[in-house]
Amino acid sequence: MIRLFVNVDHVATVREARKTIEPSPLKAALLAEKSGAQGITIHLREDRRHIQDNDVKIIQKAIITKLNLEMAPTQEMVNLAIDIRPFQVSLVPEKRQEITTEGGLDVCSLEKELSLIREKIQAKGILFSLFIDPELAQVDASQRIGADSVEINTGKYTELETPEEISIELERIKFSAKRAAERGLKVFAGHGLNYENVKPIAAIPEIEELNIGHFIVGQAIYVGMENAVREMIHSIKIGRGQNI
Repeated sequence: MIRLFVNVDHVATVREARKTIEPSPLKAALLAEKSGAQGITIHLREDRRHIQDNDVKIIQKAIITKLNLEMAPTQEMVNLAIDIRPFQVSLVPEKRQEITTEGGLDVCSLEKELSLIREKIQAKGILFSLFIDPELAQVDASQRIGADSVEINTGKYTELETPEEISIELERIKFSAKRAAERGLKVFAGHGLNYENVKPIAAIPEIEELNIGHFIVGQAIYVGMENAVREMIHSIKIGRGQNI
């Protein structure tokens, strides 16, 4: 079974629009767990546009599954991660002007810096993951610096429209997943996935974890968090070819 980690960032996005206490990312995380999610993902951005430092602390303490903390490769974030001790740290690139993460880390050009961060993170017993585009060079660089896993960016795949373009990008993801597994890396995927486009991704045998947030939070407005998470798990099982 592929693990589903539910990202609750955009529950905080709604809350921060009014700078109030509702809706609660913690409540959303607990409902996601109750509905079958095997983990919770949150992205503490440098500009604190949605998730806040206190969210990370209270979610870490309250959930019974595992916390995947997404963050930029900066000293501030490394210090926070060492203090909070999540199950896993996932490094992602950040631009202040972007609406959401626009692409994967360029691990190839940051090997020295990322290796130093990896040493500090793993020394505290925290798993170390890198969010990368589906490129073999990025996979190989991730292996060289000693990452535990890579999360393959499915963003471009989810934005393409023609069957031909989608097929080409899907093949890039498959090749990257296979290469990562061959290099001894655990393979995750995420970004832009919904009930339908998740199925071909879930069918890739090397992928063992999916991080999905925006679509689930959006669906939760209509059907509730529990139903949205359960339906996503159902779609993942269909994609994986599991008995429903």
